[in-house]
Amino acid sequence: METAIFSAASLFHGDDSDDDRDEMQVDAEGDKQALEYVERTHEFPGMKLCVREFSSHELNANLLWPGTFSFANWLVKNKSILDEQRILELGSGTGALAIFLKKAFGVDITTSDYDDKEIEENIAYNWRANNLDVLPHIRHTWGDPFPVSRPDWDIVIASDILLYVKQYENLVKTLSFLLKEYKQNGQKAGCITITDKSGTQVPAKTPMFLMSWRRRIGNDQSLFFTGCEKAGLQVQHLGDLVYLINIKN
Repeated sequence: METAIFSAASLFHGDDSDDDRDEMQVDAEGDKQALEYVERTHEFPGMKLCVREFSSHELNANLLWPGTFSFANWLVKNKSILDEQRILELGSGTGALAIFLKKAFGVDITTSDYDDKEIEENIAYNWRANNLDVLPHIRHTWGDPFPVSRPDWDIVIASDILLYVKQYENLVKTLSFLLKEYKQNGQKAGCITITDKSGTQVPAKTPMFLMSWRRRIGNDQSLFFTGCEKAGLQVQHLGDLVYLINIKN
């Protein structure tokens, strides 16, 4: 097993094409080769996680991006917002962030990513590799009908999922469904207080979407935020490139 020798900061730069390129390795005859993996040890706040990653994957589910690590640190500082909340992660990739939250705080969390068998199996592998029971996973391609008719996740989270501009519309469609069709599960209070970077207490009602975005330095993400606002959602920057998105009052 390898220890991750790259820094998360080293992934902040690079060529970010917006083409949905097939990154699966292809042989000379055009046939897809068998998936290959690498196992690395990654440092998370207070713990190390063993994470099996695809050497490459056509759906970009193969790496841990900078937002995963920065979001983990932000959530540690704001861990009270996770208390007794049901959580759904979009674009889980390897499942590393969900595994960290489960081990650190014992949260009720469900992972989700493209409707892809290999991604689901790899996430399950990583749960077991970190001595955890495999938790629920939802295979869902953004923009398609969601497989749960009445979502009851109080908080939806994601990190570094804005790689392809052409998918923003589909992501907003899925996010709008999860927030607008939300049905509260139980009698717990639906209002949470979050502290932003300036120390200001920001009230936020469930359901909410919390997102960390560090993958690309540029302005393309503003198109996603504009799409959210056109769909009746409001966007707040909490600092440290963490954003709160919920239904407009």
